Amino acid sequence: MTPRERADRRRGLLLLAPTLAILGVVTVYPGAWVLWLSLQHRIPVFGVERFAGVSHYAFLAGDPRFWSAVWTTAVFTASSVTLELVLGVLVALALAGQRRGRHLAFSLLLLAWAMPAVVTAKLFEWLYHPAAGLLNFLLGARLNWLGDPGLALPAVVLADVWRTLPFVAVLAYARLLAIPAELVEAAQVDGAGRAATFRHVTLPLLRRILAIAALFRTLDALRAFDIMFVLTGGGPAGTTETLTVYAYRGLFQMLQLGFGSAVGVVVFALVMTVAWAYVRLLSAEESRA
Repeated sequence: MTPRERADRRRGLLLLAPTLAILGVVTVYPGAWVLWLSLQHRIPVFGVERFAGVSHYAFLAGDPRFWSAVWTTAVFTASSVTLELVLGVLVALALAGQRRGRHLAFSLLLLAWAMPAVVTAKLFEWLYHPAAGLLNFLLGARLNWLGDPGLALPAVVLADVWRTLPFVAVLAYARLLAIPAELVEAAQVDGAGRAATFRHVTLPLLRRILAIAALFRTLDALRAFDIMFVLTGGGPAGTTETLTVYAYRGLFQMLQLGFGSAVGVVVFALVMTVAWAYVRLLSAEESRA
């Protein structure tokens, strides 16, 4: 390393120092404290405070309710992200092919994304109402969407998809606008129809942006809390209890700070593992390209 490179490196570290210090205060320290707290029995109401080691993690490993929450989280994440990617691409294609009212349609699309999650949950709570809900009125049925164990999770997934689909649609729409028209025209000249053009031209060019959208949406879905908590509270019969709801109950309803922190550490480890896998996948795809 030359003297100039060493000087540039020192200057870069000096400029990064304030940011790293702030990240250490607001991220590293709280994370380390939660990890330490997960190794203790702490119930402030009863004055319990003692070292527990890995007993919380051992309990989680054998807790059927914990594994049920893991399964629910996985199903919710996979269903929500898959529907958002498919529907987001379809909405983006519809926007790109629209000749009139595109700006109005784009504004209405962003309305769902701009709406707070709690407001969205209350909106769908009224839509799902067994007696007065619009959905049952349109279906001509009296389904208990949020009270039936077989319908509650799909109902929560639908609400989450409606709220977050615009994120995927906007990213895909922006990428569609950047695709050179010459590529599409060349495919059409060669005799490719709409389906073939989408499969061999549009979709490959959308793949990278869709992978990035899937990364962000997967991380959000794994940590989702507000939608299912407001709509169902984790019920009925625990069918919508995700890991975050499970952690909330341990921390704030049972006031077992150590146990709830252990669940939080597991959620953090899961999110970081998924993020690492996505980054490796994106890096491998970039190296092949």
